[in-house]
Amino acid sequence: MTSKTTNKFSPEVRARAVRLVLDHEGEHVSRWAAVSSIAAKIGCTAQTLHEWVKKAERDSGVRASVPTDVATKLKALERENRELRQANEILRKASAYFAQAELDRRFKP
Repeated sequence: MTSKTTNKFSPEVRARAVRLVLDHEGEHVSRWAAVSSIAAKIGCTAQTLHEWVKKAERDSGVRASVPTDVATKLKALERENRELRQANEILRKASAYFAQAELDRRFKP
């Protein structure tokens, strides 16, 4: 599955930016102030960096939510389930069609 946007920042840069926010959060009046300050330094938007921080907190268990790897696996399983249901419905309709065709066929004595 491809992302809708390009990943301009490497995972290392993302991890370092998140670490900077978490380490220097106490030096600012709020988390958003820390995020804004560090985002300007690395060249991304504050909202993007804030999303990275929230994702890192979810994955580490600090923030109450489903970790990213579990959410990805769940999404894949839901997609597979949907595809299997669609295939099952197609097979059910085909089976009913051929069963009806078998009943409608004339038998030669």
